[in-house]
Amino acid sequence: MSTLQDLLAQRAALEKQIFETQNRERTEAINKIQTLMSEYGLTVADLESRKPKAAKTAKVAAKYVNKATGESWTGRGLQPKWLKAALGAGAKLEDFAV
Repeated sequence: MSTLQDLLAQRAALEKQIFETQNRERTEAINKIQTLMSEYGLTVADLESRKPKAAKTAKVAAKYVNKATGESWTGRGLQPKWLKAALGAGAKLEDFAV
């Protein structure tokens, strides 16, 4: 059965080995990338120009508004709590239409 000191020593040895392996593999990856960039005449600017652009999403206009609080709902997704409560109290959806 291992003692706490033995286990801590093993952990320290493993952490050192992990650190060394990460550094070695990172260096190898950097060297491989530099070789490929040199081989194909690429620059960092070339890599950055290839980044995908973020998709533009249009905001959806609100279809329903709680005039008392200013809260709104687009009509998409689940109904908000304020609208559910009002409908449960007898209000009509048309009462909140913009």
